[in-house]
Amino acid sequence: MAKANVKDLLEAGVHFGHMTRKWNPNMAPYIFMEKNGIHIVDLHKTAVKLDEACSALEKLTSAGKKVLFVATKKQAKEVVAKHAAELNMPYITERWPGGMLTNFVTIRKAVKKMNHIDKMKKDGTFETLSKKERLQVDRQRANLEKNLGSISDMVRLPSAIFVVDIMREHIAVTEAKKLGIPVFGIVDTNSDPRKVDFVIPGNDDASKSIDMLLSVVSESIKEGQTQRKADKEKSKEEGEVVSADKDADFDAAE
Repeated sequence: MAKANVKDLLEAGVHFGHMTRKWNPNMAPYIFMEKNGIHIVDLHKTAVKLDEACSALEKLTSAGKKVLFVATKKQAKEVVAKHAAELNMPYITERWPGGMLTNFVTIRKAVKKMNHIDKMKKDGTFETLSKKERLQVDRQRANLEKNLGSISDMVRLPSAIFVVDIMREHIAVTEAKKLGIPVFGIVDTNSDPRKVDFVIPGNDDASKSIDMLLSVVSESIKEGQTQRKADKEKSKEEGEVVSADKDADFDAAE
């Protein structure tokens, strides 16, 4: 499992919290000190909590589970999209579609609509439409792609969600909690850590900080995926051995 390094966290600015007047008292256990009106996060505790989160994520992905990444703030969008795409995990970096989790059936219908339009373009049906209709369909397809393109392969609810800035993504957190889906989150000093299952205390505003934390998380997920692949190959090999043994027993019996 990937391990968090306090020095790396420090260099990435993970320790910078919000102004003291904006703090959430429930973050007190994770705050080291106050400096120039800003709360400083205790990076030793960040490292411990990050390791806990990574261990859980590695276990999830080694079982073939999917994690949905959520980050719609400007500083986090590109970073999250990059890491999630590399991991082949679904992600939301545009507006969170209300009911994304609690009304997943409707979301899937929208994704199917997008796939249907693609099919129309392939089989030539699209060309039979009028120019006005084609423009309308293209606009609809572009809008669906923008909001749902990154989850088009997600055929069932995720086993967990990973959130950057739980205050901004409070709807996603609420929906996940309602369905009993574990929530992993980068939690800054202005947020309530009680709302997530796996708290990673740290700066959720700076791209460098977000990238640093996600790099560690990604390594653990990759290790889980590698383990999953190894287990599947082992099972396949064992299955082939058992099949060969059965064939040998059958030949001997004849």
